[in-house]
Order: sequence, then structure tokens, then C-alpha cells
Amino acid sequence: MNARHLRQVDIVRAAQASGVKLGKSHISQYVSGKTTPRADTLRFLADTLQVDEQWLLGHDRGRPDMPAQPKRVPDNPGGRADAPRTPSSQAAAPQTTSPSHELEGTPMRHFNKSTKLDNVLYDVRGPVVDEAARMEQSGMHVLKLNIGNPAPFGFRTPDEVVYDMSRQLSDTEGYSASKGLFSARKAIMQYAQLKNLPNVGIEDIYTGNGVSELINLSLSALLDNGDEVLVPSPDYPLWTACVNLAGGTAVHYVCDEESEWYPDIDDMRSKITDRTVAIVLINPNNPTGALYPKEVLQQIVDLAREHQLMIFSDEIYDRLVMDGLQHVSIASMAPDLFCVTFSGLSKSHMIAGYRIGWMVLSGNKSIAKDYVEGINMLTNMRICSNVPAQSIVQTALGGHQSVNDYIVPGGRLYEQREYIYNALNSIPGVTAVKPKAAFYIFPKLDVKKFNITDDEQFALDLLHDKRILITRGGGFNWHEPDHFRVVYLPRIEVLKDATEKLTDFLSCYRQ
Repeated sequence: MNARHLRQVDIVRAAQASGVKLGKSHISQYVSGKTTPRADTLRFLADTLQVDEQWLLGHDRGRPDMPAQPKRVPDNPGGRADAPRTPSSQAAAPQTTSPSHELEGTPMRHFNKSTKLDNVLYDVRGPVVDEAARMEQSGMHVLKLNIGNPAPFGFRTPDEVVYDMSRQLSDTEGYSASKGLFSARKAIMQYAQLKNLPNVGIEDIYTGNGVSELINLSLSALLDNGDEVLVPSPDYPLWTACVNLAGGTAVHYVCDEESEWYPDIDDMRSKITDRTVAIVLINPNNPTGALYPKEVLQQIVDLAREHQLMIFSDEIYDRLVMDGLQHVSIASMAPDLFCVTFSGLSKSHMIAGYRIGWMVLSGNKSIAKDYVEGINMLTNMRICSNVPAQSIVQTALGGHQSVNDYIVPGGRLYEQREYIYNALNSIPGVTAVKPKAAFYIFPKLDVKKFNITDDEQFALDLLHDKRILITRGGGFNWHEPDHFRVVYLPRIEVLKDATEKLTDFLSCYRQ
């Protein structure tokens, strides 16, 4: 790539022009040697780079012949010779040795990843994170503002929760029922009743190893090849990945930054087809921190009712709402529809590593009997979720909620939110909508000012120059290179240092 003066984005554009499905994350994996291209992708890459396929696979020794004039790539007029070098854009070194039986003429069998993963993206832990890990292994300190993990930033699990788990460990050595412990599901059912979810009994509650496992399970039980699911953009990327992995197609509706990041209902309506089966809602939203009011939720309910769609509502941050606002579960407004609501303790109780989440089926369950059978089948197949973690659900959901101390004036999350919002908006070329919930903010970059065309390159440049790790907007299925997500869990003095470094970096940054 360096010899041809090509960047990752140039190859992606060439792939689009040739009808080849190829993303920057795929190229990063190829050049790092983590995965091998499939045959059709390999042919495209070899043709674009003007090298032999076998050399590209590392089967031939030496460098390929380099013609004087590199091949022109579509949509990359005058490929820049001064393109910056980064670890994600360096050519993989060819192998110089071969297994003995390959030397004897017997080809080595290679095992490739499933083609079902071709449209799966999870850049919250992607190529930029891999580079940060390499830097750490070489002794560098990296400030991680990329992942919502409270524990490394001094947030502690409530003492009562830790104590109760320790007292029950000897009683949680065996499997539980596949849906979960009775005590846990009873507490979740009562919590769902407080949130006004309609028609919920204890058999409608499923515990999981975090919400992530249940998202995958619930979509796998529903989707056939070609089914479409409306997913927000930006989104938590696991939703898009799990829709695609289950054989469906994630169709992204836009959330409008000019309107507090609320879903664009007209755009959502325009994306509905006869293949659409469900709408995904992330409320409070990750990565924007938006909280949707009743008026917006009602419009989504009306749309789902009109087109007879299911609603999946990811509400993992429903207890991290600030400014005196109240979270409303969309299922409480849709008793005639079938809804699946997700929540858990990872964020509200600072126990992300315990892996305890749940989903609640509510509303008109008579129209989803066959689907529920599928959920039960997959639930049984995974045996059960983490039993020690289930044992503290009742304790966690009852009594004083320590998280409330964090989200009011004077509390850590509230004050850190105030600081990061004001600090980011004070940087020339950066603007941000104030988050109302969770612990994320999704600032916008002036791409003309900074000449940004590749947000992964921006994230890598920031990492290399200032040793700050953020997640690019494209990692949340935002299709412009103009946003990134900041996790504001660190204390204010750490955020102050980070924003000062970001200000210095952007003062002279041009891509």
C-alpha cells in the first residue's frame, strides 16, 4: 500500500466501485495478518495492488515487481505520495519459509472466518484499540476514553452488593433454571411493574450474561435471511452486528443532532419496507447520551402500530438520567404491541464485569408465541446465565440506589458531564450536544477545518500523538467522518488533561 501511495480509504472506494464488500476494519485485519481474504476479495486486492495473489498470501519469497507507474484507483484522483504512515496502513511482511509438505507440492489448507462476519463491525474494540494495546505493551501509557467500563476510573460496586454475593457464593455453584433464579426474576418483574410495562409475569423475564448476550439471542431467534430491522445511526454497534450475523439486514434510521439527537421519524418511516419486522430503540442513547421524551416515543409507537412491527428497546442506562428528567419505557406506551425491553446492572451498579442483564417480554404476547418458543430454545441451549451475579439482583434493585448520588449536582457523573461538555465546546472546530443521560458525549469535528476524510485515521493520529484512545464515529455506524465518542468516566483532573491535549492536537492538525 505504501509503495502504491494508497490509503485504506482509497482501497475501500475502489472496492465500492468494483462491487466488492470491503471495509477499513477488514483491511486493517488483513495487513496485520489476523485474517486472510476470501478468494474474490483476494483477487480484487491483488489486482488493485498489482501483486501476485500468492505473494499477497505470503507464499512467495521477496518483494513483488514494482512498475514505475502505480495503478490509478477509482475515486482517488492523484493518490497522495505524502499519505501518513500508520500501523494500520503498513504492508504485511511476506513469509520467508514454507511448511515442509508445501515445499513438496501439497498445498496447505487454510481456515477462513465465516462469510457471515463480512458485515459485522465492532470498532469499540477494533483496529485502533489493537494499536493502543501494542503501544501499552511497549511501555507507553494510554488514556482510555473509548469504553464504558466504570471500575478502572474508581467507581466501586455498592458494599451491600459485594457482601451479599460473598454470602451466597456457596449456594450458586450449580446451574440455575435457564431463565434465571426465581428471586432475581421476581425482583426484575417488580422493577418492570414500577416502569409500567404491561402484561408482564415472571415467565416473561430472562436473565443473561449482560445485555449483549440477550441482544444476540433475541435477534437470532427472530430473523430469517433478508428480514430487515430498523436500527439507529449512530447506534451501539452490537445491534447492527447481531442483526447482520443472524442473517437479517440492519437498516439505519438517522438520529438528528440538530434536534437533541432524537430519531428522525420521517427518515424512519421512509426506511420501512415489506421486509421490516422490528424497530430498535436505544434510550438513553449510546453514544450520544440523548434521552427521548414521551412525544418522540409516541411517534415511534404509532409507526410500529401502523406497520405491525416489534419494538426492541435497549434501556441499560435508564437509571443514569440527569437534570431531574425521567426515563420512560416505550413498552409502557404500547400495550397492544409486542415489545422486548433490555436492562441490567453493569452501568447503574458499576459491576460491568459481573455480567448480569435481563430482557422483559411485554404487551401483546399472543402474536409472538412461535417467536417466544425460539427464545426459550436458545435460552435452554446456553444452560443459564452467571448464577453468582444473578444472586445479587434482588439486593441491587431494592433499597438505596447509590447511583443517584452520582447524577445530581455535586455528584461525580454530573460534574464530569458539565466539565466535558463545556471543555469540548470551547475547542475551535469542535461542537457537542449536551448529553442528558449515561456517561458518553458524541462531539462533532469541523471536517473542512481539519481536512478529515477518514475518522479511523483521525483516531490513530490522536492516539500516536497524544496517547488518548477514543472511538471513531464510524464505529457506531455513523456514515460521516465527523464524530467521535468520549467516555467521561475519568475524574475532572484527568478529563482536563485530556481536553488540553486534544486542544493542542487540533490546533495544528490537518489530515
